[in-house]
Amino acid sequence: MTIDANWHLLVDELDRAHVRGRKVDFWLRDDDAIEPSVPLDRLLLLAASHAVPVTLAVPPAPATEALARRLAGLADVCVTVHGWAHRNHAPPGEKKQELGAHRPHVLILDELRCGVERLQTLFPEHFIPMLVPPWNRIDPALLQRLPEAGFAALSVFGPEKPSPFPLVNTHVDVMDWRGTRGCRDHGLIIADIVSRTRQVSGDIEGKEHQSGRTVGLLTHHLVHDEAVWDFLEKLFTVTAGHPGCQWRQAKDLIDR
Repeated sequence: MTIDANWHLLVDELDRAHVRGRKVDFWLRDDDAIEPSVPLDRLLLLAASHAVPVTLAVPPAPATEALARRLAGLADVCVTVHGWAHRNHAPPGEKKQELGAHRPHVLILDELRCGVERLQTLFPEHFIPMLVPPWNRIDPALLQRLPEAGFAALSVFGPEKPSPFPLVNTHVDVMDWRGTRGCRDHGLIIADIVSRTRQVSGDIEGKEHQSGRTVGLLTHHLVHDEAVWDFLEKLFTVTAGHPGCQWRQAKDLIDR
């Protein structure tokens, strides 16, 4: 596969990490899986062909037994709790939220407990106690109470900030949500990955501890266009097996 100069920027960055004796942790979170589909099959097969683990953020309420059957026996797949029903409870004019301050905490926590129980039952071999809030938004006042619902980590989007609860975030989104709603420009995505790689490999002094230690990629298989699939194919080709990085399972990041 031919790669352009943008990809060589990432390869060069990983080469530098390797020379310094460092290995950058990458991980992939894909949101909104509910049932088997052609796009989900494509994602799972593409990732498996490069031995890249996939973390699926699954809304518990609409999740199907058919999805559980599809994932049965797959070794490099984790399932996390994507809210409860992926339903917006914010009033018109506010950003969408399911886990915001618009409802009593006791109600939200009850839903999340039900979500944990349902996904543990549906996906006993894949479930991990990580919460992925729909739209990557959650009322900060809920964070200290997440252990009550059975969670060990939270994953949203953006650099990790000081938090009373462990964070394993995603940092690079492939989708152009505010524009074409297709794939972002490949060069811009690569630039984000290179910037994040420099940060976690220690090139930016003092930033590693503040912002976590992973490069988290965020995808949404149901809305990928061909440019996204092309990007993922090239990213996995460039990174999988490179001595300067490794693709990690989310459960390992929680344990760490």
